[in-house]
Amino acid sequence: MASCSISRTAPTTSVASEPRVFTVVASPVGDLTLTGTTEALTGCWFELHGKPTNVGPDLRRDDSAFAEAATQLAAYFAGERTDFDLSLHPTGTPFQLQVWERLRAIPYGETRTYGDLAVEVGSPGASRAVGLANGRNPLSIIVPCHRVIGADGSLTGYGGGMDRKRYLLDLEAGVRSLL
Repeated sequence: MASCSISRTAPTTSVASEPRVFTVVASPVGDLTLTGTTEALTGCWFELHGKPTNVGPDLRRDDSAFAEAATQLAAYFAGERTDFDLSLHPTGTPFQLQVWERLRAIPYGETRTYGDLAVEVGSPGASRAVGLANGRNPLSIIVPCHRVIGADGSLTGYGGGMDRKRYLLDLEAGVRSLL
């Protein structure tokens, strides 16, 4: 697992008062919108992704922001990086944060089921709740929600679309695929 972790604390006053910025980076799966502050990344959104929960009128574009995240994403897509070393601060419930932290523990090239994750977070009967938390992950790719599959091994819903999910899983399996 990468050395970065998801912050479980409320933003400090300095983080909360820092300007919120975004930039857009190109990727093989389409443009990715990165959001956050100078201190932490709060979102990585696909083009035409569902409604981002952390985008608001106080967000301003800064194309110099998130250079390290863009570099790490490019290395991931080139097959040169298997994890991310970034400061992350997504917004979510304690349960969502717990699920997102477990997503970060799924090794590159491997998958888990919603049921597996429910057991790992100590709620064996909460597969659906895990699925909902997975679907609200604001840090696509970086927090690898694409590595979660159905109990029967099938690909299941993905906020970025099933073609992107297949592409990411193929990339991690060393299979060349087209989007």
